[in-house]
Amino acid sequence: MFVHVETRRRQQWQWATLLIVSVCVLCFVWLALLPPQQRIAVLQEWGTVPANIFNAHEPLWPQLTDHSLLRLFTALFIHVTWLHLLSNLLFLVIFGLPGERTLGSLRFLLLFVAGGIVANLIGALSLAGLRLPIIGCSGAVSAVVGTYMALFPRARLGLVLPLGLYLEFVRVPAFLLIGIWVLLQLLFSYAGPSYGAYVWWAHIGGFMFGLVFALFSRDAIARRLRH
Repeated sequence: MFVHVETRRRQQWQWATLLIVSVCVLCFVWLALLPPQQRIAVLQEWGTVPANIFNAHEPLWPQLTDHSLLRLFTALFIHVTWLHLLSNLLFLVIFGLPGERTLGSLRFLLLFVAGGIVANLIGALSLAGLRLPIIGCSGAVSAVVGTYMALFPRARLGLVLPLGLYLEFVRVPAFLLIGIWVLLQLLFSYAGPSYGAYVWWAHIGGFMFGLVFALFSRDAIARRLRH
């Protein structure tokens, strides 16, 4: 799958998407090799457990400056099933590579990390008191998809489909794949403890963050593509 991005810049190596994919895969393999009880302990310690981050009976602002919010970041790279990992990374590559070519690797990495943190924060606030961990980079990928929609509203993606013994190349609207992404997120959200807490609001928050990020990045993108 690909999207052609018009630019006069000399092509540079894009490293951010590859780095994110590598870290997620390494974390998944490491967790898979741990004994079950130790794996659960890691999820509770480094996943975003709303009850461990926010206390509904305490003032919000002091809690927003607590070091425990680091878990909003570490949870992005934790996946416990291959299907959850594969779906996130597949859509990250589909929508992230053209986004990274346009934004630049550093700005794209900022989008992924900041969008994921904001998404997990919204998820934790909406589920305050829950003791199930919010894990995975779905919120961050939602931010990437939101930015992609803002940057390429009329894009079509080249897709190779296996049809019997043949491979057929077709071009489909990006909105179709985004719809599939939304359906997958609904599935994972309703899957319960297998994938963590019900975090649909985190996905929405990540998507909206991506739209706003693209809006505020327009001038920087224009300057980058002119050089």
